[in-house]
Amino acid sequence: MSNLAKINIFRRKITKGLTRNIGKNRFIVKGVTPKKILIVRPNHRLGNTLLITPLILEISKQFPDSKIDLFVKGTVANVLFENYTQVDQILCLPKKHFKELFLYFKTWFRLRLKKYDLVINTTKGSSSGRLATKLSRAPYKFYGEIEDNPYNKLSDYEHFAKFPVYNFWAYLELSGRAIPEKNIPVLSLKLSAEELQNGQEKLHKIIPDKNKPTIAIFTFATGDKCYSEQWWEKLYQAMLAEFKDYNLIEILPVENISQIRHKAPTYYSKDIREITAVMANTSIFIGADSGMMHLSVSSGTTTIGLFHVTDPTRYGPYGNKNCSLNTTGLSTEEIIKEIKDRL
Repeated sequence: MSNLAKINIFRRKITKGLTRNIGKNRFIVKGVTPKKILIVRPNHRLGNTLLITPLILEISKQFPDSKIDLFVKGTVANVLFENYTQVDQILCLPKKHFKELFLYFKTWFRLRLKKYDLVINTTKGSSSGRLATKLSRAPYKFYGEIEDNPYNKLSDYEHFAKFPVYNFWAYLELSGRAIPEKNIPVLSLKLSAEELQNGQEKLHKIIPDKNKPTIAIFTFATGDKCYSEQWWEKLYQAMLAEFKDYNLIEILPVENISQIRHKAPTYYSKDIREITAVMANTSIFIGADSGMMHLSVSSGTTTIGLFHVTDPTRYGPYGNKNCSLNTTGLSTEEIIKEIKDRL
């Protein structure tokens, strides 16, 4: 482990300890409608940033005339929320603080400059999130945690896309606001008609038969989440045999790695929105827990998430015909059946 990595670990421990008890929720006064809202989620990962889209959609539903700013890390949010008309400014902390100290402090300074009506920290365990909520200028603040939360006993409360919405509902209800329709929104990238058309054109360039529907697989994932070449080869061959009436393509990661050694027609791009538009034009996506899996969900296509290390109750696809498969002890034939049931 490098010295810089050790410093970062030490820094996180210190900041988490210092910010654990920072801040107290300040509830909206009955009758007040927030117009300027800040959502705090300082995490640079693609998947984690996508997982706040349900909260943004729910805030837009509850306060349709509001404008929403985001306090995040990295620049991926600029791409993900391009078509979110209610998202106004995106304050982006640099991914690597020590290498971009000027930008790091400048972003915190920008946070202090603007006044908001309501600030929402999405993750109670985030030290930088609690600190940002504390430093922000707003009369009403939610630090991401509520005592005696009526929703935290629900079976799906722990899901990283759902608990911010459940907490938001609890916060609103304690502020005296009724919520007549309680439906958790599904992840969405809000692809435009033009983007979807472009995705179809890109897909048609690589599939062998334009008259057949397409199945997409994503064979890569980071660390232990990645399945072996042998595992994927067995599933791939079974899919070839079972789904002869479908095109089968592989969507490649930015690392250009294939666990089936590029045997299927492949699609490769670094354009996140274009990748999602290609996914939207397929019939189903199968892949391990990853940012690509969450992108697939946000495209609207049916998504099957494969899990054997991480917890599907926290990260699994939901909504539509989406599902999570805990593949531990699951046979190839059982996975094929799950795919068939959702096509």
